[in-house]
Amino acid sequence: MASSSSYSNSPCAACKFLRRKCLADCIFAPYFPPEEPTKFANVHKIFGASNVSKLLHEVHPHQREDAVNSLAYEAEARMKDPVYGCVGAISILQRQVIRLQKELDATNADLVRYASGGARPYGRRAAAQSGVCFISPLNSNDRHDPYCRDKEEEN
Repeated sequence: MASSSSYSNSPCAACKFLRRKCLADCIFAPYFPPEEPTKFANVHKIFGASNVSKLLHEVHPHQREDAVNSLAYEAEARMKDPVYGCVGAISILQRQVIRLQKELDATNADLVRYASGGARPYGRRAAAQSGVCFISPLNSNDRHDPYCRDKEEEN
């Protein structure tokens, strides 16, 4: 079976997509298995088979898998967002980190003020004293919060 790839009897996803014979030394075969046809189709649509082939020949063999995974990730992101690709997702996450950092800084400043006695507490105890009991979805132990339990018992 000289015409098949070295990994299976069927041609790799790239050769099958390009409708060509998959040789034993096919550069695509190790990275685009026949059971993942959309992986190559997306990469081909965004980057082109010739460019991917050139890139894989220029990259050291131990780096090729990472290169293909990066190309596949970017190609999928470009299919979803043709203008920004994965950079759009990165920007959204960076803005979220900045927003959460500001929120954390504000909360820490509130804690410092509360610990120094310079401000009214805004935490669970203050909320419970005002008749409001907050349960965080992040911590299932909040259901057993003593401040909330005291208020529930009063009601």
